[in-house]
Amino acid sequence: MNAMLEPQIELLPMNPSDLNEILAIEYRVYPFPWGRGNFVDSMNSGYSCWVCRVAGELVGYFVVMMAVDEAHLLNIAISTKHQHKGFGARLLRQAMHVAQTAGGAILLLEVRPSNEQALSLYRHFGFKQIGVRRGYYPAEGGREDALVLTHELAEILA
Repeated sequence: MNAMLEPQIELLPMNPSDLNEILAIEYRVYPFPWGRGNFVDSMNSGYSCWVCRVAGELVGYFVVMMAVDEAHLLNIAISTKHQHKGFGARLLRQAMHVAQTAGGAILLLEVRPSNEQALSLYRHFGFKQIGVRRGYYPAEGGREDALVLTHELAEILA
């Protein structure tokens, strides 16, 4: 295949000019989305915030917070029209790499039990469930638990 025909894929640090595109995705993929302030606060706090662009179009993003030697994946999303094309795996791999490079020994995340697509991706990458946070997420008609998953980052670059 001619390399000139393949779209250019870029993983870049998030910046404020990305926010309108990020929010468009966030509000489409999550029933209880983050607001602009959540992303601004994350960038201002020095969290690792990244976007994935394909031929210039923003297709996904993630936010990782470091706490000593533990990384916490706070948010990750792929636009609905670009799901099932490997971008979620690419972003998760980048999040793990960024966390490990920053000194993280483990990557921790919460996920809704009803988010089967995300659970499948995390299990494919070897994440293990270590707990449940009861009533963690807002949900239609109440609250939904969160499964707490973790991955030892030493395994990814060893």
